[in-house]
Amino acid sequence: MPRPTAAQLAYGSATVVVSTIAMLLLSQTSSGLWIAFIAAAALALGLLVAVTVPLPRSRGRHAARPGSRPAAPAPARLPYGDAPTAARVTEPRTAAAEHPVHH
Repeated sequence: MPRPTAAQLAYGSATVVVSTIAMLLLSQTSSGLWIAFIAAAALALGLLVAVTVPLPRSRGRHAARPGSRPAAPAPARLPYGDAPTAARVTEPRTAAAEHPVHH
């Protein structure tokens, strides 16, 4: 059985604390037997929550293999035409081309 993650421990612990307080306040019991029953129910609920928290995804069979190329994203559609943005970009001007120095 794998070790629980930090998220599983946090969610399970928070569930136990919150559900215990809520059930004790709602039941307004002072009997030791009922308090023990509520504590056991809260522990069971916390365990259930901790087990059902999704685990982080590991590299499964759908993960990219080392050395494989990722799929290229589809080109974005532009509202003013189908030409790619890179085709419309002009060459950058240098300072000497914009402001020639005359001696």
